[in-house]
Amino acid sequence: MARIEDYAMIGDLHTAALISTEGSIDWLCLPRFDSPGCFNALLDSPGAGRWLLAPADGGECTVRRYRRNTLILETEWETPDGRVRIIDFMPPRDGAADLVRIVVGVHGTVRMRGELTLRFDYGNIVPWVRHDEHGIHAVAGPDAAYLVTGAPLRGEHLQTVSEFTVKAGERVPFVLTWSPSHLGRPRRIDPEAVLTTTEAFWKEWAARCRITGPYKDAVLRSLITLKALTFAPTGGIVAAVTTSLPEELGGERNWDYRFCWLRDATLTLQALLGAGYSAEAAAWRDWLLRAVAGDPADLQIMYGLHGERRLPEATLDWLAGYEGSAPVRIGNGAAGQLQLDVWGEVLDCLALTRSSLLQDGDDAWDVQVALMEHLETAWDQPGNGLWEMRGPRRHFTHSKVMAWVAADRMVKGVRDFGLPGPADRWEALRDRIHADVMAHGFDSGRNTFVQSYGRPELDASLLLIPRVGFLPPDDPRVVGTIETIQRELSQDGFVLRYRTDQSDDGVPGSEGVFLACSFWLVEALLGAGRRREARELFERLLALRNDVGLLSEEWDVHAARQLGNTPQAFSHFALVRSAVQLNAAAH
Repeated sequence: MARIEDYAMIGDLHTAALISTEGSIDWLCLPRFDSPGCFNALLDSPGAGRWLLAPADGGECTVRRYRRNTLILETEWETPDGRVRIIDFMPPRDGAADLVRIVVGVHGTVRMRGELTLRFDYGNIVPWVRHDEHGIHAVAGPDAAYLVTGAPLRGEHLQTVSEFTVKAGERVPFVLTWSPSHLGRPRRIDPEAVLTTTEAFWKEWAARCRITGPYKDAVLRSLITLKALTFAPTGGIVAAVTTSLPEELGGERNWDYRFCWLRDATLTLQALLGAGYSAEAAAWRDWLLRAVAGDPADLQIMYGLHGERRLPEATLDWLAGYEGSAPVRIGNGAAGQLQLDVWGEVLDCLALTRSSLLQDGDDAWDVQVALMEHLETAWDQPGNGLWEMRGPRRHFTHSKVMAWVAADRMVKGVRDFGLPGPADRWEALRDRIHADVMAHGFDSGRNTFVQSYGRPELDASLLLIPRVGFLPPDDPRVVGTIETIQRELSQDGFVLRYRTDQSDDGVPGSEGVFLACSFWLVEALLGAGRRREARELFERLLALRNDVGLLSEEWDVHAARQLGNTPQAFSHFALVRSAVQLNAAAH
């Protein structure tokens, strides 16, 4: 099985596919990010569904890259008989979902082999396949897929096999199209024409980036990745395109990340607005307002792509899991948790859009007031914390800090923008929460903030205290927290979220260092005036990206490999933010 970092992503702003260095598409859900998978080998074996297209006689994948400033993947193999390139992409959705693979002869003559194994419903259903004049037509219940190619096709062991040769200068296209089975055959596309329009789409989008500085290429690749994680019809951004990639190989810390988390809201907007993508930021804000509409007491930490609230968690016991990491989960039971920091993150996000986009109306403020009025009665309750711990509820310091953020942003909405509201009351609450955190969330003997009240454990979320304005970045208590986290939550210089053996999070096992938290340390170090140290850590983090610039959720410092769902929006948001801050500090 390929390593997580061996996968590249292509997508059409509705869903995405993962392609290994072996030329195998091992993960694809259709028609949406959160739909059941039709290629599921990532979580089991080739028999669970994949699409292999590679030299028949082996050969080494010598180079893999995205076309500059696009999401078009090019993979090349050198064989004893020649060199071949495969161009993989998904045109931005316009009706049916298309996946295009074009085999290009570079020099010599190369024998190729394709193996298409469609398995709908997460590998549970083998479709009925028929050959036609264009290729094949596969149907299973609501799903229909059509493969169009001029290459020869035959059935073999419940898969579609293609064997052919490609010479220098020749191009052999394959187009796989998904459509609801009741609609019949969708329109056929010209693969070469849509290659041109897809390249133009991404290059035009990338040209709007206004980031400068030495890390521009890395930032732009992260921004393209974040754009690819966007569900275009609603503006929602999924946390990752995968489910159940483990935080510990062989363990059970495996979660479904194909949903939209509110905790990502402010990070998303900071990344998009800082790079000049105001339209995407506005779409995300509008998605957020629709998702949170309703009783403020019912605010969830995550929602579906259209703002769905019911995300029931289940296990797929017929899938063995990535490298035996079971169970494979779909849905996410954490959607029902109480995480008080979410109110602060939403109110911070809407305050940011008000000051940056200057287009908020009364409706947005009415939502904010309703959320704040509920938080006034609930901020002192214990919760599950931003890491979605499944153990006992606690008074997490970060949650209380974000409650302070909520009150602070509401006060500023009244004072700075003239919006209606009880500013004096909110100011008093803000001061009360600040005093509560300083009294119960700070360990004066160790000179550090702690994960939760009355306990000694640390948490990487404490690095966000200066970012949100709770204390200045050079405050001795912030500096003490940075140093204690470096000393007690560090592995090889990178940062753990918390120590799983100490924090009673309700799930057995351990996990790798959390990449977003390590980027937070970059910012904290910058704020404390330790610029050289911050830059060195940032460049070490950049080196953890795979060959095409993607990051998953975590890093295993012992096995030197990526862990967790991929590509991870949280990691790429943090990369963009850190790069922007480093560039600002340099100037």
